[in-house]
Amino acid sequence: MDSHKLWVRVDNRLVHGQVIEAWLPYADADNIIVGNDEVARDELQQEIIRLAIPNGIAIHFSSITLLPDTLDGICPDDQCDAIFLLFASCHDAKKAYESGLHFTVLNIGNIHYAPGKYQLCDHVALSKEDLKCLRFFKSYGISLDFRCVPNRQVHVKTIW
Repeated sequence: MDSHKLWVRVDNRLVHGQVIEAWLPYADADNIIVGNDEVARDELQQEIIRLAIPNGIAIHFSSITLLPDTLDGICPDDQCDAIFLLFASCHDAKKAYESGLHFTVLNIGNIHYAPGKYQLCDHVALSKEDLKCLRFFKSYGISLDFRCVPNRQVHVKTIW
């Protein structure tokens, strides 16, 4: 899939109101993929997520390592509109990248605070593992975009 048609976001909440109301229209996407091993195996979680999806938007669930194949199945021969891909963690996005899913921009939407994490901005708290993950993406030239919503750019101090 052409990387300019693939919107990749890390948000531990996965599908929620900001994604549906702000990001999908901004990305002009009519397909959502939840890239998460746990959700891909759990039909009850999938059904709960489907309840939040408006008509006209397709939702897909995939394990991390199968994401390149999932994208090929949704968008054969690169003939589709934009796809919005959601990961629950930076680690999952890294695992997908290492499995052959390449992208040029990674939106960091929300990573909850927990003890031992560094609060980078209002919506992002990073563990040592998260920092290592962000360094990985920067080493491959991937742009990191720290926004909760599309129309609010967040400036963060580079700590990696």
